[in-house]
Amino acid sequence: MGITFRAALAAGTLAALAAPAMAQDITVGVSIPASTHGWAGGMNFHAQETIERLEEVYPQVDLVLSTASDPAEQVSDIEDMVASRGIDALVVLPFESGPVQAVADSGVWVTVMDRGLSVEGIEDLYVAGDNAGFGRVSGEFMAKAMPEGGKIVALRGIPTTIDDMRVAGFEAAIEGKNIEILGMVHGNWNRDDSFTVMQDFLSRFPQIDAVWASDDDMAVGVLAAIEAAGRDDVQFVLGGAGMKEMIARTRDNDPMISANVTYPPAMIATAIELTVVGQVSNAPVSGTFTIGSVLVTPENAEDYYFPDSPF
Repeated sequence: MGITFRAALAAGTLAALAAPAMAQDITVGVSIPASTHGWAGGMNFHAQETIERLEEVYPQVDLVLSTASDPAEQVSDIEDMVASRGIDALVVLPFESGPVQAVADSGVWVTVMDRGLSVEGIEDLYVAGDNAGFGRVSGEFMAKAMPEGGKIVALRGIPTTIDDMRVAGFEAAIEGKNIEILGMVHGNWNRDDSFTVMQDFLSRFPQIDAVWASDDDMAVGVLAAIEAAGRDDVQFVLGGAGMKEMIARTRDNDPMISANVTYPPAMIATAIELTVVGQVSNAPVSGTFTIGSVLVTPENAEDYYFPDSPF
C-alpha cells in the first residue's frame, strides 16, 4: 500500500517536513487502549506528550485523545468523535476492525497503529513495529550470547499474528545454533501469568541456561520466579519493548538483563505526527511506516531511557 518507510525509532521532528499550514481548522481524533499494562502506559504517555507539542506547533489543529478499556468503549469514543467533533482524521490502535471501517467509509482519513485490521486496505496509513525483526534481533542476540549453544525456555505473548511473527523470526535466527528450546508457553504479555509459567518451567527443567521472555512485562514475572526459586543456573533473561527499569539495568551492566530489544510505545508519536503533517500540508504520508527493532546494549542504553515515562 503506497510507500513503505523504515525507521529505527519513532520520528522526532516530522513537523519540520510540513509546508506552511493551511488556514482552516483541522480536528484529529486519537483513540488508543487505556493504560492497562506497562507498554500501553508508555503509549499513553507519548501520545499526550506529542499532542501537547503538536498543538503548540499547529494552533489550527485540535487533537482529541480518548482511551478505552474495551472494544465497546472504543466504539462509543470513535462514534462521538465523528458525530460531535467532526474529525478530519483518526489515529487508532484498534480493538476491532468494524468501527474503523465505518469511519473510513465516511471519508475520514484513517491511520492505524500496531494492530492490523481484519480487512486489508481500510486505512490510509499504517504505523507499526517490525515484529518479525523483533524476533530476529532477539534470536541473533541469544545466539551470540551463547556461542556454544544451550538450553532455553521461551514465553510467548497473547496468541496473535504479531506473536506468531515474533516467534518465527526468533526461531529462524537460532536455527542451527545448538540452542534447544525446552519449552515455549504463552505468558500473555502479563507479569503474573509469566511468573506462573516460569515457576512451571523451573520445576520441570533442572537446567535452564537463558530465557527469552519476548516482552519486558513478562520478563519481570520471569525474574521474580527465578529469584523465588533460588535458581542460579539461568545466565540471563531477554525481554523487549524498552521498559525503563530494564533499560536502566542494561545500562548499568546487570548480567541478568544484559540487553533489550526495542518495540517502542513511542510509535504512537510517529502515527500522530505523520497524520497531522499529512493534514496540514501536501506531504505524501500514505502507506506503511515500519519502525525497526534495535538491540539495546550497555553502550547505547541511555538513548532509549525515558525517565518520565511510566514504562
